[in-house]
Amino acid sequence: MEDTDHNYYTSKTFGPSDPMSKELWVNIDQMEKDNVKIHGILSNTHRQAARVNLSFDFPFYGHLLREITVATGGFIYTGDVVHRMLTATQYIAPLMANFDPSLSRNSTVIYFDNGTALVVQWDHVHLQDSYNQGSFTFQATLHSDGRIVFAYKEVPVQIAKISSVNHPVKVGLSDAFVVVHKIQQIPNVRRKTIYEYHRVELLKTKITSSTAVEMMPLPTCLQFTSCTSCIASQINFNCSWCHRLLQAMQLCVYKDRLVYSDSIISELNCISAQNYKYCKMCVSAPAAKSTAEDSTHPLRMGLILGMVLLLLVMVAIVLVTVYIYHHPSSAAGLFFIERRPSRWPAMKFRRGSGHPAYAEVEPMGQEKEGFIESEQC
Repeated sequence: MEDTDHNYYTSKTFGPSDPMSKELWVNIDQMEKDNVKIHGILSNTHRQAARVNLSFDFPFYGHLLREITVATGGFIYTGDVVHRMLTATQYIAPLMANFDPSLSRNSTVIYFDNGTALVVQWDHVHLQDSYNQGSFTFQATLHSDGRIVFAYKEVPVQIAKISSVNHPVKVGLSDAFVVVHKIQQIPNVRRKTIYEYHRVELLKTKITSSTAVEMMPLPTCLQFTSCTSCIASQINFNCSWCHRLLQAMQLCVYKDRLVYSDSIISELNCISAQNYKYCKMCVSAPAAKSTAEDSTHPLRMGLILGMVLLLLVMVAIVLVTVYIYHHPSSAAGLFFIERRPSRWPAMKFRRGSGHPAYAEVEPMGQEKEGFIESEQC
């Protein structure tokens, strides 16, 4: 099939009759047994996740990873901070669903690292709420050059028919970044906010037994190591160089990634436009009435001053809007983002929020509560 452009990745799906589907499947049985590891806890539990160290740097959305978190639910979590709602964002999901390896002795979670690629395989796993539908066998391969391969050996049912009532059903990628800020009212306490900036959603109808999907990474601003190469770059993103940090990293990446800022700026522009029309109507009507009734001089001066003040407020709002638009990662930009109205997409990670809670097999001491995730706009 033709490549599908996802801005950060291109994907190509291979059908059951395509030889590439068999070629992309990694036969772990033929690998050295010393390098193949069956995770005993993940293979016998439900909604569990475990850290796995990589022997190589894996570029994910331009960021280099040396550690991932494998979950029983058919996905890999890529975030640094482990929390209870791993299914929300920052994932590599060949087939995220409500799999429960503890239902069968034949169900295992296997991973294999050969130094240039990591293969994670969910082998003969069953859906917890649909055991009789049969077992699933699929894998995700992470290559050192950034390529990601999803390969499917056994998919007994259509993915679109898998229930998402008790667990999200996703196929694709997602990434986000974390903003840490202190709470002034509570000393020594910090709140972390997760903002999802991009998601790759693959067509579920194309995923069947003996199919494969290969995703190739596209250039990002993070690859540039000098101001000259950053400014002269001709890629899909507008890169800029941070002289203070001497690298093209978060300042330039935020400008590419903060897609939610467009929504906020549009919202502010909408509010400004509405206020302008409203104030124009309210001011014009009394002014006309005052002229008709031959109002006194102080009243006219008050109206003029009111119009001048309103005009200054409008100019200030426009200037602030322009500044936030061009500096979304500034303190002012983050201030408005974090204090947006409740109608803007936001979801606090709390118990009973509808998202399944994953427990880490070997907790590393990270904070697991108090997160906010902003949905993609």
